[in-house]
Amino acid sequence: MRIFSKNLRLQDITIMYFTALAALMVILVASYQAPNNAVEVSSLKPNPSRPLPPLPMPFRVPLDPRGELQLAWNVSYTNQEIYMELRVAELRHGVVLGMSDRGELTNADLLVLWDSGTQSYFGDAWSDSKGHVSLDSQQDYDLIEAKQKAEGYYLLFKRPFSTCDPRDYVIEEGTVHIIYGFLVKPLASLDKLNLSEIRTGVQRVLMLRPDTPPPTLPPDVQMLDVVAPNVIIPNQETTYWCYIHNLPENLTKNHIVMYESAITPGNEAIVHHIEVFECSPDVPAVPGYSGSCDDKMKPKKLNFCRRDSSGIRLYYTPSLRRYDAGIMELGLVYTPVMGIPPKQHTFYLSGYCTSKCTQTALPSGGIYVFASQLHTHLAGRGVRTILVRGGKELEVVQEDQHFSTHYQVGDSRALFTQRNSTFGDVLITKCTYNTEDRSKPTVGGFGIMEEMCVNYIHYYPRTQLELCKSHVDQGYLQKYFNFINRFHGNDQCVCGEVSVTEQFSQLEWDEFTGEVLDSLYNTAPISMHCNQSTARLFPVSPQSHTHTPATIDCQATN
Repeated sequence: MRIFSKNLRLQDITIMYFTALAALMVILVASYQAPNNAVEVSSLKPNPSRPLPPLPMPFRVPLDPRGELQLAWNVSYTNQEIYMELRVAELRHGVVLGMSDRGELTNADLLVLWDSGTQSYFGDAWSDSKGHVSLDSQQDYDLIEAKQKAEGYYLLFKRPFSTCDPRDYVIEEGTVHIIYGFLVKPLASLDKLNLSEIRTGVQRVLMLRPDTPPPTLPPDVQMLDVVAPNVIIPNQETTYWCYIHNLPENLTKNHIVMYESAITPGNEAIVHHIEVFECSPDVPAVPGYSGSCDDKMKPKKLNFCRRDSSGIRLYYTPSLRRYDAGIMELGLVYTPVMGIPPKQHTFYLSGYCTSKCTQTALPSGGIYVFASQLHTHLAGRGVRTILVRGGKELEVVQEDQHFSTHYQVGDSRALFTQRNSTFGDVLITKCTYNTEDRSKPTVGGFGIMEEMCVNYIHYYPRTQLELCKSHVDQGYLQKYFNFINRFHGNDQCVCGEVSVTEQFSQLEWDEFTGEVLDSLYNTAPISMHCNQSTARLFPVSPQSHTHTPATIDCQATN
């Protein structure tokens, strides 16, 4: 094969050689220049025309257990932007900060500060399904300032709530999973970074906070700690411990204006939740008790001790507000009849507070919801409470589609008014679950491996309605068990001879079994629990719920 023409001169060959060599040198030099779109930190100049956020930033959280990273932020609802300040106590060769759906290192929206050995760079990046990092073609993290101070290295930057970049995380109300990582050596190129190969962690925050200043506690506020008396934690998966705490004698009426947890240092990973109940004034003397809530020796009078507030440290004042506030429990009753099939990526359960209950228990002027706390156990992935009026969804009371059982906080404001009509307002709480890692069905209950679907709404003016929840009619669930067993060739009817939990576990779980259960929960009659704060039922007559023509029965939870 002939490579060169006979007419090709030595001069032409020389020119071609040096042209190719020059092109190769350009490619090599370009590979060591600043990455496209990244900001060279040393070249960042202050911009007097750029408005800085109000300082100091009102929200802050340590990201890692050692306190090496701290994130502070401020929210501009007008511009739909978040200003963030990251403090690195000791900067080595860079840091990674990002957001992902549930704290995964894969498919994450990232910002990276890294050095190549000679220069430092800041850039918007993303990770793929294997944790490999790439610089984003659309740079949405706007670096405002990078400065070394006595307390550490500070990065000030901002980002819109939504960037319209498919690789970026949409910042919305509810839990945000923040991921972070430390770079301990230079990076010649950002695409050499894999998040699985560096020290990383996750922190959960509520990024979008109300832009109103926190209220100031009155000067006459007092503090009351309600704590367990040095309980020895049993060696079992889940323990509910009940303890009677007597208030000071001759205590006049006060208002609780704030509460917070007071956890024994070192037990943060053990304590899941704490509930404080009030005891009914109808019970003249409540016996002292400290022991398991499931113990048969627990005095029966304790069944009339109902919820007043959640938490353990109460701040109260004799300076009364205009209204008494209350807490109402919405969602699903704690019962195994609400089950979740195994191996489910997404499965929904809904609890109802029906119009008949709100018509009976709420004042004609309605109530104002000023805060909300969502609750599930380990399989929970999302919780949403909506207000329905006249058969139409009016508004979302509270929603968290990135919910984590390890970070259960929330806030909402919604006014719903009781109409003078045949049907009143309906509150529907819908929970999303994932059981892909489970080979057996998950039932409702108190254990951490069982499930709950609850929204504790804080509202005023206070009413006697404490609990407004539902569950599927158990007779229809029994029909489901019989149908599925016959479908799979098992004609033996257990008919209540074994518990609901056992019947769930004995089913042959396939796609059809799960689909029929989902259909049952969406169409079958429900049983309503419309309870007063004294644990007694409201006098609610039977009614038909909007999603089914069947009769609803009101039952006690005790």
